[in-house]
Amino acid sequence: MKKDLISIKDLTPKEIEELFNLTDRLKEDKNKFSRVLAGKTLALIFQKPSNRTRVSFEVGMYQLGGNSIYLSPAEINLGVRESVRDVAKTLSRYVDAIVIRTFEHKNVLQLAEHSDKPVINGLSDFSHPCQGLADVYTVRGKLRNIKSKTLAFIGDGNNVCNSLIFACAKTGLNMNIAAPTGYEPDKAVLEEARVIAQEQNSSIKFFHNPAEAVKGVDVVYTDVWASMGQEEEAQQRKKIFREFQVNSALMSGAKRGALIMHCLPAHRGDEITDEVIDSPHSVVFDQAENRMHVQKAILITLLGRHK
Repeated sequence: MKKDLISIKDLTPKEIEELFNLTDRLKEDKNKFSRVLAGKTLALIFQKPSNRTRVSFEVGMYQLGGNSIYLSPAEINLGVRESVRDVAKTLSRYVDAIVIRTFEHKNVLQLAEHSDKPVINGLSDFSHPCQGLADVYTVRGKLRNIKSKTLAFIGDGNNVCNSLIFACAKTGLNMNIAAPTGYEPDKAVLEEARVIAQEQNSSIKFFHNPAEAVKGVDVVYTDVWASMGQEEEAQQRKKIFREFQVNSALMSGAKRGALIMHCLPAHRGDEITDEVIDSPHSVVFDQAENRMHVQKAILITLLGRHK
């Protein structure tokens, strides 16, 4: 039976730990896995442009001995030129797995429903699971015992925030979230994640004051205030989020040496200042690198070739 990666909420804590352990092995010995997906092909359906997601999947698939095919918006025009259902059924005849990077989460769900092959959510308006997994893996690598640590997310309660909420809850990493009124994370996500976090002896807390959220934390994370598709709101959001900038003053409330994270691309001078993102405690490029390693583990796991 095929398995998809739609949201981190669908993974068990054990499955996440197994993914992270496999990622460790991939980082230790790249050559050992260089033919594990030989003869396999990955389709990349991208309605949104990307740097990290596209390159990390293409290079990762190549390093595993497989092949990838990039399908731009012009080539498929998903749901317009051809229905999501028909795209899923057609690609299932050609490829071994599909990554979709799209605006609407329903496209991911429909693709997974009708595809005979594993579907990976490369980003939707609801979730960014590959990012969330790579982020927690990065924290794990830097801080080791994450169950006693706290990550503060400052900014828009968006798709990245949703995925981090589930990732932290499932792995026992405490999470504080600070967002302006009206830009909170999805209520259903918070409620479900808090139940999971309780089982892992951790907490998910929400604040409207960023200074309260970062007090004594081990990690401070932020993301852009206006994501792709929200360009018309950019100026308004700059005013609303002004007090949520991650700068030296805000970081002074966190634990000394706290890690600084951003999923990139960063709008320097908006959600984060140069002196913070370029500081010695910034791990943003480790995050970016780990996207590839974690995604390689995901591909191997979903294609069932690592045993």
